[in-house]
This record gives sequence, structure tokens and C-alpha cells, in this order.
Amino acid sequence: MIRTSWTTTGVFTGPGGARTDEAGTVTGELTVQTIWNGGQAEVKIQYSGTAEWFTLTGSPVRCPSREGSRNLHQAVVEALRAGGDAAVPQYDSL
Repeated sequence: MIRTSWTTTGVFTGPGGARTDEAGTVTGELTVQTIWNGGQAEVKIQYSGTAEWFTLTGSPVRCPSREGSRNLHQAVVEALRAGGDAAVPQYDSL
């Protein structure tokens, strides 16, 4: 199985934070991880410096390529920085 991951640390959420499945809306400094398994991408976030990961709402998402998963990861980072209860954008909207 093909598997690639992308991680960005030190992402500060904009006003309104980010929406997770497990913890509701979170705000502050986050680490973002996107894991691509060859057909879909899973996006997790955690408060920087902690061990617990949360699923960003909308994850997993269909993502047919490795390059697409990198683009998705960057779009997620930008969405988190914008805030507004950010969730995972759909691949088709990238």
C-alpha cells in the first residue's frame, strides 16, 4: 500500500478555530497531519506539544493522487489559519 504523510507544526487558528469530530471547535496553536493512502486522505490535528490527535471534520476525503494530497494539506493549513470553524475542503473544490 502506498502511504505518504505531510505534517505542519505551529499553525495558529484564525477566529472561530477548527472543527473536529471528537472535541468540537478547537483554537490555538496546532499541528496538522495529512495521511494519504493511495485513494483518500485523512486529516488529523492536535494541540502543539500534546499527544492526542483529533479528526478534522470532513476527513477522510477522496484524494486520488500523492500530489493532490499535498495540495489538500496546504489547503487545510490555509483554512485553519483563516478560522471560521474550518473543516477539510473537498478534493474537487481544490
